[in-house]
Formats: sequence, structure tokens, C-alpha cells
Amino acid sequence: MGVFKQMKDMNETVATAPGMIASAQSPGAGAQAMGAAQQAHAVRAMAARQVAATGPSVGPDFEPIAGVSLDLYADISRDLASVSYDQTQAPGLALARGVSGDNWRAALDGWNGRIQSNPAVAQRFNARYTGR
Repeated sequence: MGVFKQMKDMNETVATAPGMIASAQSPGAGAQAMGAAQQAHAVRAMAARQVAATGPSVGPDFEPIAGVSLDLYADISRDLASVSYDQTQAPGLALARGVSGDNWRAALDGWNGRIQSNPAVAQRFNARYTGR
């Protein structure tokens, strides 16, 4: 192949390169836009689930028991994971959060009863316990 032919082929390649680059980038840009839309949808759906799970936290079943709110009860319950769910250590974990042993026992019995009898309380507890 002659030098002039090689130069002509190179010029054609250089001339078509921007179009080739643009067409190669557009599927990537489309995929990127679709990924961003899917991520935004997932964030909105998660926020909607959180609102649905936590619901309105009002009414007598959401009143603190022995000074322990449902959120504090869930936090102390979650702390039990750090001691392999050893229930004998629960009063100490509660005390670390400012709840006496007697108040913890009252809260434990009361909140367990409310969680079993009221699905809204159970949902709110679960949302707080799992960090959703």
C-alpha cells in the first residue's frame, strides 16, 4: 500500500472518529440516565415505605411506659445484639441509657404487650429497630 493511500485512510479515520465516539457514548449515557432514574425511584419507594412503616405515632399505645418511649425501647432492644441477646444484660444496657432496672422490666412487659396487640406499634418498633 502506498504512502498516499495510507494517509488518505488515516484522514478518513480521523474525520469519522468524532461521530464514532459520539455514537459509542450515547448508549452509555442512556444507560447512565436509566440507572439514575432507577436509583431515584428506589429512594422514593424507600421513603414511602418508611412513612408507611412508622405511620402516625400518636395515641395511648404510643405513650411511654415507665418513662421509656418506644424509640428508646427499640434502641435498648437493638443494643442486646452487642451481647449476643443475653437478656440478663438488658438491665445494664438500659441503665447505660438512663433507665433503671425496675423501669426497664415495666417497659419490657408493657411494650411487648403493645407490640403484640397493635400492628402500628409493631411496625414503628420494627422500623426503629432495623434502622429504616
